[in-house]
Amino acid sequence: MDTAVFENHESEIRGYCRNYPTVFATASNARQVSEDGTSYIDFFGGAGVLNFGHNNPKMKEALIDFISNDGVAHSLDTYTTTKRDFVSKFQEVVLAPRGMDHKMQFMGPTGSNAVEAAMKLARRATGRREIVAFSHGFHGMTLGSLAATANHAFRQWAGVPLDNIIRLPFETAPGGDTAISEYREALLDTSSGLTAPAAFLVEPVQAEGGVNVASAEWLRSVQDLAREVGALLIFDDIQAGIGRTGSYFSFDGMDLDPDIITLAKGLGGFGTPIAMNLNKPEVDAHWSPGAHTGTFRGQGLSFVAGTVALDYFTDDSFTAEVTRKGKVMRERLEKIAAAHPDAGWEVRGKGMMQALDTMDGAVAKKVQQASFERGLLIGPCGQDGRVVKLIPPLTIPDDDLDAGLDLLEQAIEAAATTTVVA
Repeated sequence: MDTAVFENHESEIRGYCRNYPTVFATASNARQVSEDGTSYIDFFGGAGVLNFGHNNPKMKEALIDFISNDGVAHSLDTYTTTKRDFVSKFQEVVLAPRGMDHKMQFMGPTGSNAVEAAMKLARRATGRREIVAFSHGFHGMTLGSLAATANHAFRQWAGVPLDNIIRLPFETAPGGDTAISEYREALLDTSSGLTAPAAFLVEPVQAEGGVNVASAEWLRSVQDLAREVGALLIFDDIQAGIGRTGSYFSFDGMDLDPDIITLAKGLGGFGTPIAMNLNKPEVDAHWSPGAHTGTFRGQGLSFVAGTVALDYFTDDSFTAEVTRKGKVMRERLEKIAAAHPDAGWEVRGKGMMQALDTMDGAVAKKVQQASFERGLLIGPCGQDGRVVKLIPPLTIPDDDLDAGLDLLEQAIEAAATTTVVA
């Protein structure tokens, strides 16, 4: 295994490769194979990008046809047949059945850029500056989205003040059960010195923050307060959306009506980059042409594969399978946690985003290492990296899912034993 070229010439900022010290050569669905022939079951899924697996056959076929027929791969925001196919299919499969009339805005192809655009539009639409974001939230690494991100490990690299954000506790954080009502009282107190925010920016399921799941009641309280004070409601569904939790949006069925929804990661289906915001028409009307631009907002490859991905949501069979597999994952994690009653471990998640909070970053790190040594890819997250998060492709075969969970259980036992001995 030759990694010298990376170590000699690639930036010190590289991260995931340090946790997976091998060189991958091929990948298919829920498996990656290194150049030495070792096969790894992928419970990391490109940090939530690969909802439909590596090299999805239907998408691969569509992409090969697209390239062979000289399709328009790069188009800025000019009209193309592939973009028309995607927009039409998204309207038909996702928006129309939910009675949504949101406009689709394409921008630079990252989730961070989607959040940047949403924050910018909210400030433009309301004429206000401050945005309410929540503890443990992750919204991106560029300066605007980083301001809304809570993790100090990321924020410390900014080099400039990260301001115009009001931080409130997320529902599952200390004080989260009363934070919204207390903030409301303060806002309505004419002597509090507070001014109403431009928007409330919230992840219905905090992925990188530790797989913290908000209840419908709490999210509705955020929505109600936003409406009461004339602020916008922005849902960041970048990692938890696109079928990950058992429905297209992580907040489906909760009687919620966000003004802006940010999407990226799994949206393009194949792993090629794309980001899209859904803006209510009356909010979107505050944009002027070119007010938020981006060279790669017309990504033809992602439009092609993303259109194929929408086929998975034309009936309920796919999302039913996601729900079923999610239950399998949760039951196994609960069994593992029950085997360590004195550790205080907690299982949480929704759909096929499930997690084990080990309460100790050192333990989670050992679990990651032991998993890799056994042929399983996982990624810790949350406070101090203490949460073992599982986000395998939604298309993972049952055999690979069961085998991966077996490897995870072995890795956890090895890590727990090592920790006790140490």
